[in-house]
Amino acid sequence: MCRTLATNNQQSRKFDLSDTETRDFLIRDAVVDDGERLARIYNGYIRDSVVTFETEPLTGAEMSSRIAQCVADDLPWLVAESNKRLAGYAYASKWKGRCAYRFAVESTIYLAPDCTGAGLGRTLYTALIERLSEQELHTVIGGISLPNEASVRLHERLGFYKAGHFKEVGYKLDRWIDVGYWQLEL
Repeated sequence: MCRTLATNNQQSRKFDLSDTETRDFLIRDAVVDDGERLARIYNGYIRDSVVTFETEPLTGAEMSSRIAQCVADDLPWLVAESNKRLAGYAYASKWKGRCAYRFAVESTIYLAPDCTGAGLGRTLYTALIERLSEQELHTVIGGISLPNEASVRLHERLGFYKAGHFKEVGYKLDRWIDVGYWQLEL
């Protein structure tokens, strides 16, 4: 049986959330009813980019199931909402299934295409990191399909450092794709 960490020697991390471009967004916990709208955001990335290695669009029910799994694992799944429109989401999932990995999570973030470049990703990701730092977790790992300057910059601005690079491990849209891993100790 997996035991929790006996001591909590984690340092708390605070980030500046004063970005005027993102003030009008509410960051809240996702609910399974968000699945359909979140699938629409994600499916654009599945169809048109290499930032995810999934190749088949998801249904709303499949996305809702993923949200439910995060909740069951006691991990956060956050959404950015403005005027009842979901502009993006960020969540953490188990890094690996083995017990010794229980203090490590993988982070994920996606924004609607018209919501990138204005600071919302930083605000949403910061909120996720703050939530993770409140739990008995030690490490957050972000996987990035390369090249992806915007994602690398986001991770590094939030304190992540490059921990690994795998060459040509994915094949999508008729090309081989490298993947880098960025890590943050909470």
